[in-house]
Amino acid sequence: MAEVGIFVGTMYGNALLVAEEAQAILSQHGHQATVFEDPTLADWEGFSQKIALVVTSTTGQGELPSSIVPLYEDIHARLGHQPTLRYGVIGLGDSSYTHFCGGAKKFDALLQEQGASRLGEPLFIDAVDHPEPETVAIPWVEAWVALLN
Repeated sequence: MAEVGIFVGTMYGNALLVAEEAQAILSQHGHQATVFEDPTLADWEGFSQKIALVVTSTTGQGELPSSIVPLYEDIHARLGHQPTLRYGVIGLGDSSYTHFCGGAKKFDALLQEQGASRLGEPLFIDAVDHPEPETVAIPWVEAWVALLN
């Protein structure tokens, strides 16, 4: 059984909905999952030896939503090397904007720079093609669960 922290950055609630679906799937597979809607560095550090799943939307300018910016900035400024962290990324965006899923890509790049181990490929969900992001996220999370063991 893995312990997974699900760290959410949302603007209109879609990322939170995806995070809650992921939590349910992880629980069905016997894992312990906790959703952090306004995540802090202390929340993040509690999963440094465990698994983090970042589920975030992106602003129209390609940035992270304000609910997850403090966490991102604290990880960048206060944490360095995170070789024991394993993580996954789900990004929600709109391909009609220049920086599609820019927030999720930015978070992924930071964790890669800090030596964390990504489990599988990130999932980037395009609102143009998938107005209900959970329909794409559910199969991805089901496959991602197999990587946790």
